[in-house]
Amino acid sequence: QVQLVESGGGLVQVGGSLNLSCAASGTIVSILGLGWYRQPPGEKRELVAMISSGGSTNYALSVKGRSSISRDNDKNTVYLQMTSLKPDDTAVYYCRGYKATMTDGQLYEYDYWGQGIQVTVSS
Repeated sequence: QVQLVESGGGLVQVGGSLNLSCAASGTIVSILGLGWYRQPPGEKRELVAMISSGGSTNYALSVKGRSSISRDNDKNTVYLQMTSLKPDDTAVYYCRGYKATMTDGQLYEYDYWGQGIQVTVSS
């Protein structure tokens, strides 16, 4: 079992920066892809950024160029840094750990979510 706990959210000024952390506990954290998703008010949850167990990264177009995701496998922690924040970045931000494997024709999925943390960008 994996538990994910986000921290670092809160109220941020337009144009400011954000630093989120997600501390993961569990024995398989190092093999999981780790990512950040967000759910704006009244909208669906969407990907912000993900980092694979090997360190490859992907970003949503809406945050590309002003976001950076990183992980520290020694600390079992994934980080998200965002700059030039806009009101549209207001959302509940969720940490996710995910891995899918195929063994003997059987698909195994590991999918874990944090409880979410509010980020509000205000002018």
